[in-house]
Amino acid sequence: MRSIAIAALLSVAAVAASAAGTVNVTFNEPDKFSDAANRTPEIAANLKVIERHLQQLGQRYLPDGQTLSITVVDVDLAGYVRPSRHGDIRLLKGAADWPRITLRYDLQANGQSVKKADETVADLSYGMQVQTYGTSDPLRHEKQMLEGWFRARFKGQP
Repeated sequence: MRSIAIAALLSVAAVAASAAGTVNVTFNEPDKFSDAANRTPEIAANLKVIERHLQQLGQRYLPDGQTLSITVVDVDLAGYVRPSRHGDIRLLKGAADWPRITLRYDLQANGQSVKKADETVADLSYGMQVQTYGTSDPLRHEKQMLEGWFRARFKGQP
């Protein structure tokens, strides 16, 4: 009996996950971004994390049938890079080193553009926020910032 209830819950979860909107993310000239990582190999990894996070937000907040196309124009991670003897380290002071992501988006429903804009998403008070992402997550400030922006722009769109 218990396995039937678990199977039913899993099938409901699968239907809910498939009934979500889609987010397509592209990065415009990432080699020219202000600050996407400390070192070149980290840039691709960080951008993949940002892409995946935006896609997960779309599954959570966009209704079925909506497609959000996002072009990321610039990334400036929280903090700043400081060289040290042991390699570059990222310092987060919570002051004028807030995270910023400049992007262009187009939300479509039923093949029609519903909402379109160019924006710079920033969190000037990132150091004073209660973190919803783990402190071991190096992009926790960017993820939290993007989630707040996503929820404000797209949750419950027609």
